[in-house]
Amino acid sequence: MIYWLYERLIERQLSILPAHICVMITEQDIQDAPDKILACTRWCIDISRGVTARASGYAVRENVQENENAGRNGSTIRGLTFHISTKENSSIEKYLPVIRKIGEIAHLAIHYKEQTEERGSGLPVTVAIGKSGREEITECIKSMARSHVLPDQVDEKLLESCLTFKYTPDFVIKTGGDHLTDFLIWQSVYSELFFSDTNWKYIRKVDVLRALRDYQNRVRRFGQ
Repeated sequence: MIYWLYERLIERQLSILPAHICVMITEQDIQDAPDKILACTRWCIDISRGVTARASGYAVRENVQENENAGRNGSTIRGLTFHISTKENSSIEKYLPVIRKIGEIAHLAIHYKEQTEERGSGLPVTVAIGKSGREEITECIKSMARSHVLPDQVDEKLLESCLTFKYTPDFVIKTGGDHLTDFLIWQSVYSELFFSDTNWKYIRKVDVLRALRDYQNRVRRFGQ
């Protein structure tokens, strides 16, 4: 009951949400709490709907254009990514059925080994299993080489067009206090980082809300 009230209190304080969130976990995390990835997706969907509804309500009642713009630009989560770092001899296959359940409440894209599968509709949710940012950039270079791209033609826009994951996360959350991986090493250069001391299997909705409140209170400088 106390945590429920605390959740409501924090959620009412939120008016600005990151458009795209990336949560970095490990294979051990999935083994310890395989259902948590579905729960975290549901929490993000619920939080986004609640904040968006309040922003829209304020705009209607006050009839202020600035509030309408704020509701469109800062109160909706438009994408969610989970990166699962794996060991060399990974046994992640047995957890895929649990991960696929996300497709029941969102538009799920699973990137695993050389395959990509999609299912469902709604919030775009990407689950990238064992993917490396260095490997992604290496593949970009190989792709440009195969296309006979001249050195003078290479720029940031061209490289980004070759990336597998063509989005820039606003907020990167790492649970358990471990160090970050190199996933989205190019895309996350200006992302806000949040390190939670709470292990993945103990993560609750209130912990996600606290992280989002921390994001809201930051002044983003985008490297400046």
